[in-house]
Amino acid sequence: MDHFLYRDGQLYAEDVPVAEIAAAVGSPAYIYSTATLLRHFTLFDEALSWGPHLVCYAMKAASNQAILKTLAEAGAGMDVVSGGEYARAKAAGVPGDRIVFSGVGKTREEIRTVLEGGIRQFNIESEPEMRAISEIAASMGVTAPVTIRVNPDVDAKTHAKIATGKSENKFGIPIAKAREVYAEAARLPGLKVVGIDVHIGSQLTELEPFAMAYRKVAELTQELREDGHEITRLDLGGGLGIPYTRSNEAPPLPVEYGAMIERELGHLGCEIEIEPGRLIAGNAGILLSEVIYLKEGEGRNFLILDAAMNDLIRPAMYDAHHDIVPVIEPQAATEQQPYDIVGPVCESGDTFAKGRMMPPLGPGDLVAFRSAGAYGAVMSSEYNSRALVPEVLVHGDQFAVIRRRPSFEEMINRDSLPEWLQAD
Repeated sequence: MDHFLYRDGQLYAEDVPVAEIAAAVGSPAYIYSTATLLRHFTLFDEALSWGPHLVCYAMKAASNQAILKTLAEAGAGMDVVSGGEYARAKAAGVPGDRIVFSGVGKTREEIRTVLEGGIRQFNIESEPEMRAISEIAASMGVTAPVTIRVNPDVDAKTHAKIATGKSENKFGIPIAKAREVYAEAARLPGLKVVGIDVHIGSQLTELEPFAMAYRKVAELTQELREDGHEITRLDLGGGLGIPYTRSNEAPPLPVEYGAMIERELGHLGCEIEIEPGRLIAGNAGILLSEVIYLKEGEGRNFLILDAAMNDLIRPAMYDAHHDIVPVIEPQAATEQQPYDIVGPVCESGDTFAKGRMMPPLGPGDLVAFRSAGAYGAVMSSEYNSRALVPEVLVHGDQFAVIRRRPSFEEMINRDSLPEWLQAD
């Protein structure tokens, strides 16, 4: 469920007409719903209410300060994968003991910064990383709480580019090697083993791959405890998918996910950590765009929008589907026709949809890309010297720009000329 619904013939974001936002900030623009963000976080929090837990928002999905602060004030922790994300989480008021640091390439500078600022735990991805954390923590006279990410070799049945739990993926250590690596962790100075980490992929639409992985984690927990390790936390990652189409086939609900976790792992008495990103932010955001031209081609019509692949790269990168709807609600009897929906960037890949059935549209009409709140604005760029689009947060009948559109002058002034090219 989201809070972008038609009312009185036009699309609303909560209690604000989307066309009103377009008139104020221009197009393209990302628009987020506070109510949807909070609802989805609460669903996860309630799904784990059977035991001690922490829902850490995977902020790689959408990392605007206003989004982070909204979730932090609701009680969310944060899952970060870089020093920059850590700095963003801290700036949003998230204490270090509610931040989990994941990612395969933590630098020594990032590790030191995080140890100085405070961290709930490092999710270790490799033996070299583990040794680096040990060395830095020992040199600082502190103890780093750690879990080790195990790769359970489970097929997540998702897109190859967002699967992370198979043996050929770069993430974690083979689960068969886990006892050996945990034994080394226990010997190293500056480390305190607190649990196990696992994450098998993103946009999963079935519970069984999760259950298969968690059964392996349960077995490993018992083995590690027999080896003398104190396993008190299980970090289960994120990955639960969202419905990108309005079909009747919907991914499992958070409550079903939480019940499955209780069945597979509840008997272990561990604190459960999960790191959802897409399911919290995905349907909480839309990308607003305006039709520039209707171009008639050989056997097909093109809707050319002012949004492009640099604003929303998921269709070009993953062949991802987004429902695209007009901001003015079409009449029920309106006959639809196929369009190729494209942007203005000079790449054939700048195509959002081919043969998409839409009501008749023309220059000046507004459309909205649904389910664009996750991996939209955070993956955008200034390719073709196109300005990053503004982000807007709606709260009831109010809205505010939470990232403004930079001017071309600001974009150009970020560049620096070397001495030999500067005018006399």
